[in-house]
Formats: sequence, structure tokens, C-alpha cells
Amino acid sequence: MSMDPPPPPASAGDTDAPVVAPKTTRSESFSSQKSTDSQTAAEFIRDQMQLEADAREALPYSIESCTNILGSLRQSVFACLTCNPPPAEPKDPYDGAGVCYACSIQCHGEHTLVELFTKRNFTCDCGTKRYPSTSPCSLRINPTTNTKGGVHSEEPDANNKYNQNFRNRFCACECDYDPFQQKGTMFQCLGLGTSETGGCGEDWYHPGCLVGMGPNWFESMKKEKPATVKEPKETTAMPTISEDSEARPEDEATATKKQDDDEDVEDEDEDPPMPPGFPGEDDFEAFLCYKCVDANPWIKKYAGAKGFLSAVFSTQKNAEVLGTEEAAKKRKAEDDADVSEAKRLKGTSEPAEGQSDSNAPAVKQETREASSVTCRWALLPSPPAGEFSLFMTEDFRNNICRCSSCYPNLDPHPQLLEEEETYEPPMSDGGNSEHGGSTNGSGSLLERGESALRNVDRVRAIEGVMAYNHLKDQLKPFFQQFAESGQAIGAEDIKSYFAKLRGDDQAIKDAGGAADGSKDDKDDSRREQSGY
Repeated sequence: MSMDPPPPPASAGDTDAPVVAPKTTRSESFSSQKSTDSQTAAEFIRDQMQLEADAREALPYSIESCTNILGSLRQSVFACLTCNPPPAEPKDPYDGAGVCYACSIQCHGEHTLVELFTKRNFTCDCGTKRYPSTSPCSLRINPTTNTKGGVHSEEPDANNKYNQNFRNRFCACECDYDPFQQKGTMFQCLGLGTSETGGCGEDWYHPGCLVGMGPNWFESMKKEKPATVKEPKETTAMPTISEDSEARPEDEATATKKQDDDEDVEDEDEDPPMPPGFPGEDDFEAFLCYKCVDANPWIKKYAGAKGFLSAVFSTQKNAEVLGTEEAAKKRKAEDDADVSEAKRLKGTSEPAEGQSDSNAPAVKQETREASSVTCRWALLPSPPAGEFSLFMTEDFRNNICRCSSCYPNLDPHPQLLEEEETYEPPMSDGGNSEHGGSTNGSGSLLERGESALRNVDRVRAIEGVMAYNHLKDQLKPFFQQFAESGQAIGAEDIKSYFAKLRGDDQAIKDAGGAADGSKDDKDDSRREQSGY
């Protein structure tokens, strides 16, 4: 890059040599004052559509109707802590309340919400006595006025069940859930019963709490992390001697500290691993916490059966005892198998020639009939002692006994018999409309405007086009003056101009006063710009 030399300084005799300032055009002068937040109409529309596309991606479902009219559902539920704040004392009683997906956005969008995810047999509480009358449901039809919105003080569904999640408390450790501070994964119990009947009501648990190690068990792992021994790097180059070849202690310390800091950053970014004794995430499909298992002791016998993993104890001591017992049982089973094999070989003999095997089908039929009425649960071994949770594989429902003796235990818990269906609101069609057809209030502002224009009758459409052309004729001189001067259009310019178009008296006076002031200060304005 070359640089031209500066002009030679004027001599002392050149007193009349003028100092020439760089020339600046009027458009450049106004451009330098351009507002940082100004944008063209095309840019505004593009930004608006991008914002609405992002919103549809984050909230893809329709928010046009409340699920209260559909009754009891397994659905996504949200607790509003603004309308129904929990008491200051954790032990004080609390009447929980929850709202559906649509109401969480339309009626409580600016409130403090807790996402509870799915809850079974739940009816939306928005617009009921569980929330104050100052927070009505804006989606349901008010039976008094027969208009949409303003629904409040209705009777809530008496079948709704609430647990500690509705006051933003989760897990056996009763922690407040903060999605921005929470590390690791929490798992939702399938739920056998409510908190009133000894169950958990589909609570969420930390893996560490299920094995008795606490929610932050991995913090101690970081402190006890063994030091890694670094092997010297092999090199094929010949060693050389120089004055700087010896590493200085402070350099080594700095390098070690930097590496430790990098490792700490990596540890903070990574999710903590599963605690010892907790199954891998891919090894189970659902689980029952120890509360639900204790409330339904009949299910304990399924621990280790087909479709169920071994018991996961809530204390490490019981887990160690179980491991020793299982090892002993395994050795005993292997010994018994060897003895049985030896007896079988010793006692096996070939059937006599001509011996009829005609009664074999009848024996097989009797065996099948006996197995069909045999209680599979009764054939299971005794359950392990201690407090434990049950983890199930994907096919666990096929391996639960459904005989006449066991069915009464299953009937109150249909989630053990078949997989539940979770209600999902209809998808918002705003993202699928190709600027055609109605968007039902869920598309972008541009799409909704174009859709409304296409759906009006011919007379109104013509009137609308004429009004548009009239407005365009009025706006043309307004934009023309800015185009000629090169000045950016500010928000206040647009507001004041439309106020004049509407005929607002105060706006006209203000605009007139501003015009008079600009005439009086004409010289001052020019002097202020003389430096450009």
C-alpha cells in the first residue's frame, strides 16, 4: 500500500494561501446523521417474518383454543407462579393450579411460568377459582356475555391432582427448578398414584437422588479427579543445546494452569455422567420411583424379571448387598445346572421300539391350558429387601401378568396396560401457508393482510385498492423530499406526518410550530452545518 507525500507547507510569504476544507455533499451530510435504527420497508417486513418464523419454530402449536372444554386429558401443563404464587414457607399448604399450552401463551404469556411437561387426567384451570378473577381466560366463551374472553371464577375439575411440581419443587431433594442453572438430565416417573396415596404424581428426579447420592454428587468427582500423568512426546529430531532450551518454572506453571482452566471449562459445558448404579439412558424406556413402588408393593416382584431391570436402590449399601446376593445366586444356579445336566445324561434312555407317542399332543395341549391360567406373578422370586426404584424396557407391558388375580392391581393404573396418548394441540398453519388460504390468525402480519384482502367481496376490494392509491399519492411527496435531500426517515417523521393526515389538531399545531421554528433558525442551521 502506497501513501502520497503530504503537500509542502506554505511559506511565510504566502499569506493569502487559502485553507481548503474537504468538500462534503448535502446528501453525505444528512447520511452522517442517519438514525441507527432506521430501515427500509422491505427490511422491516423481512425482519418481521424472520421473528415470526422463529416464534413458530419455538411454539409450533396453535394457541387459538383452551383445552378446558375437552375435559380431562394427558397434556402439557404449565404452572403460573404470578397468578398463584407459592407460600414463603415450604411447609405451608398450597393449592396448586395449572394451565394448558394455549393459555400459557395467550393468558399468562408475560407471567412467571413453570413447565411441568405432561400430566395425566388433567383439565386446564385457567378461568377457574384456582386463579384470581383478575386473571381470566381469554380463549373460552363467556356464557354470560356469549363473547370470547373474560371467563373467570368457574368451578375447577375436582379430579385434577396436584403435587409439589405445581409450586416449582421437584425430586426427592425438593429443589426449585431453574432451567438456566440446572445441570444434567432429570427423569419423569411413570407414576402409580398421587402424593395423597403415597405415590409421587409423575414427579421428576435427579439420577443421583434415585441412588442416594444427591443431586450434586458429580461435584465431588471434580475435586477428586485424579491427576493425569503425561507421557513425554517422542521425537525423531536430534536433541540440540541452546541457552533457551531449559524451560522456566513460571512458564511450566502458566502452561499447566491454562490447561487446567481449559479442562474446567470443558467440564462445565458437559452434562454430568450417570451416577454409579444408575442404568444407562438407552437401557430403559420408563421408570417407577421408590415412592410409587413402596405404595404398590405387589410390583416389587418384577425387579429383574423380563422387561424390567434389576432393582436400583435408593441407598448404596442396599445396592452392594444386592450385588453380593446376585453373585451368590449366579454361582448356585451354575452349580445346579451342572448337576442337572449330569443327572439328565445318566437317566436318559432311548424309547423302546414300537412305543407309541400318540398321547404327546394331548400333553402339550394340557400344558398350554395350564400356562394360560397360571399366574406369572406368583412364579416370580421374592422381591429384594430395601427401598428401590424400578426401570423398565420398551416391552415391559407385554411381560406383566394380567390374570384374574393380578388384574385388580393393574386396573387403577392403565398406564401399565398400554402406552398412553398425549394430547397435542393442532399445528399452527402459519408456517405452512404459502401466502394463500386463511392463516386462521396464526400467520405473519403480511400473510394475514393478504389473506384478508383475498377474502373480501369485490366492491370492498375495489374500495380498498382505491384507498391504497389515494394514500400512495399522499405519501409520494413526503418520501420525495427525503429522497432529494438524502436524509434518513425517522420514526417521529412518520408519526407526525400520519397525524397530519388524520387531522389531529395538536399534531398539526406541533408540525406548524416546528415549521415556523425552522424558518426562524434558518441561518443558525446553516452555520451549524458549515463544518462539514
